[in-house]
Amino acid sequence: MTDKRYPVNKAGKKRSKLKILKWFLLVFVLYNIIFMFYYDQKPEIFDVKKAAAKHADLHGHQMVTGFTTTATLLEVADVLLNKPGGYLTNDKMVPSVFMDNMPNWEYGVLVQVRDLARTLRNDFSRSQSQSLEDEDLKESDPKFHFDNNSWILPRTEGQYQEAITDMHRYLERLGDKNQEDAQFYARADNLVIWLNLVEKRLGGLSQKLSASVAKERLNTDLSGDSSATQSTYRPSELKVQTSWFQIDDNFYEARGTTWALLHLLKAVEVDFAGVLEKKNAMISLRQIIRELEATQESIWTPMILNGSGFGLFANHSLVMANYISRANAGIIDLRQLLENG
Repeated sequence: MTDKRYPVNKAGKKRSKLKILKWFLLVFVLYNIIFMFYYDQKPEIFDVKKAAAKHADLHGHQMVTGFTTTATLLEVADVLLNKPGGYLTNDKMVPSVFMDNMPNWEYGVLVQVRDLARTLRNDFSRSQSQSLEDEDLKESDPKFHFDNNSWILPRTEGQYQEAITDMHRYLERLGDKNQEDAQFYARADNLVIWLNLVEKRLGGLSQKLSASVAKERLNTDLSGDSSATQSTYRPSELKVQTSWFQIDDNFYEARGTTWALLHLLKAVEVDFAGVLEKKNAMISLRQIIRELEATQESIWTPMILNGSGFGLFANHSLVMANYISRANAGIIDLRQLLENG
């Protein structure tokens, strides 16, 4: 029974609860903002030679042909899964669910990992089209192509980690002088196959980034072949413009792609040195790497700006498209040198 000499101040208790709730929400918001900044950190560029040497020393293996490329691919995939915050694309909890820059960066990296893993399985590890494929690479490749946004069984991270484990087994056999069944063939024709993929990826990214500013584009889909046809009609002029909501998505996908590709090309410089020097193509490769390094410069604004070309404000997408286009032109020249040089 309530003592009437000390009446309960219900209004005071209500204000006290509201005050506690406000403080809780404030702390919760600040906590998530801090972790958003932490998760949004761009991984640093690493030294591919040191990364490969670390793998070799860990298992007592030799730095044979292909070891640097394979070890670099594994290191890139490991960064994808174990950078600050881990793999964020499939996260359904705060603060990750409110973040889209890093998931798009992850997708750009993942595309490069998938392309090289498939080329490694189909071309680099095989002497000819009739030869048997490597068993570990056969297991690894499809797991890298698993849905990148699966958050419940099976989880994306689990599949990618299994892919990394399978490829680690290939790397261990590759670096073991007593094992002859694991091979890496550093030939010009194999490198050309991968560069063809890279060329298409960079060309598509350049187009998406350039479309940040509205423009009329002539339809060149059937140019160069008078007898060519396509499934459905498209007008001779197309108006192309990226949605405002996709500007930063495309930018960070491109940034992730170029980050991964930068490392993979540095590894190619090591393993294909003989081929590149014979074709007098080493300088061309190094210039491509230099263009890609420029895509990783720090961004000094809190958001991706989308000025109108020569307008008052910068357009980060067009700057990125410029570097990527230059790198892509270099890839085309490099491929032609390897084919005809």
